[in-house]
Amino acid sequence: MAKPLSCPLLSVCPLRCMVDERFDVRVQGLLPGVRVTLHAQLQSEDGDYWEGFGHYVSDDSGTVTVSKDASLGGSYKGVEFMGLLWSMKPIPGSRTGLRFRKKDVYTPMDVHISVYKDHLNDGFREKPPVASVLAQRWYTAPGIQRVNVTEKGLKATLYIPTGPGPFPAVLDLWGGGGGLVEYRSALLASRGYVALALEYIGRVDAAGKPYQVNNEYFEAAYTVLKQHPQVCPDRIAILGLSFGVSVTLGMAAYSSVIKPQCVVCVSGSHILPVNGSLADVFAEIKKNVQNTRYDEEKRIIWRDLLLPIPDDPSKKVEMGRIKCPILLIVGEDDQNWPAMESAEDMKQMMERAGNSHLLSVLSYPGTGHLIEPPYSPHCRASNFMLEETRKKVVVLWGGQTEPHCHAQEDSWHKTLAFLEQHLYRNTSH
Repeated sequence: MAKPLSCPLLSVCPLRCMVDERFDVRVQGLLPGVRVTLHAQLQSEDGDYWEGFGHYVSDDSGTVTVSKDASLGGSYKGVEFMGLLWSMKPIPGSRTGLRFRKKDVYTPMDVHISVYKDHLNDGFREKPPVASVLAQRWYTAPGIQRVNVTEKGLKATLYIPTGPGPFPAVLDLWGGGGGLVEYRSALLASRGYVALALEYIGRVDAAGKPYQVNNEYFEAAYTVLKQHPQVCPDRIAILGLSFGVSVTLGMAAYSSVIKPQCVVCVSGSHILPVNGSLADVFAEIKKNVQNTRYDEEKRIIWRDLLLPIPDDPSKKVEMGRIKCPILLIVGEDDQNWPAMESAEDMKQMMERAGNSHLLSVLSYPGTGHLIEPPYSPHCRASNFMLEETRKKVVVLWGGQTEPHCHAQEDSWHKTLAFLEQHLYRNTSH
């Protein structure tokens, strides 16, 4: 028979914080040796519910402390400070292929944290919790300014920190999903950087016809950022994910306009013809479309579309031309891009060219393609809209939940340290 609960007190500290900050969850006032389930739930802006939960037993003082005590089961196991959040999955019965992404960065993620009697795996909505708390997690610190940018034909959003400035800046490039993705830029601005989120895939002209942007588009974005009165013009970084890595490395190597102080490349590749453009990367992928694979659940695996890494140097960014520090972030279970093979080839190219001292590589086992800010739910596969056919497919991104989420936390803090080192502390290479 389950031991009775006395009058438990559930606390979350801090109750209100940034999404890249930890919180401490604690239950006090239990009897010793009582089995409880801690449950976290949030509702996405699309109306879908996500949940994570852990099974705990109170200690001799009748307390459960998530940062110190092991979860014995649930959606995560072991001593996991933020397991309630990163282990979240859509609740049973949800739509398939979901990926959690924040759209309105000026509203918080409301996380409902509750304590239930005994060790539960389901039926949370049917059972009353013995205590509940609402925690708020934010992508924007108070006072962050958001500005739409349309000059020079751009479709972009600028996030500006509070304070007199000028500030270092980051050009923020997402990947093949297209659209204007802003939550990482909002978070960077909250950490002291002017950040420009740029839409560059899936652009349509005035007649609604899709078109591919060229290199001048990225140079225009960099110029707008550089000329902004709140930006230190000699302290600009580029942060690229997936296709954004191809752009970042190509621009750093060949552009006479773009001269970043440092670059961060997440889950991408240097396969891009010498002085080529994004259109060339798409062309290479289309040429190898027969290399598309599917897993046992018919989810698309695209990593082979850029393999094998070409020996022909004219088909790769000349890494020896890059004169600024590079941070490569690699998921070793990336099923979407050959990030690990590309990183190894880039390292060899830079060793031969004599500039490998500029390269730092973070390579994470069990980690997939979508390396997000910390404590974000791991997305192993999700729905994806093919740009040309507008057909919806399910893409396998890869990664195992626990190592992937630890990699998200580690790589984010190392990215912030890298940016601080090269944009705040260093004024020259």
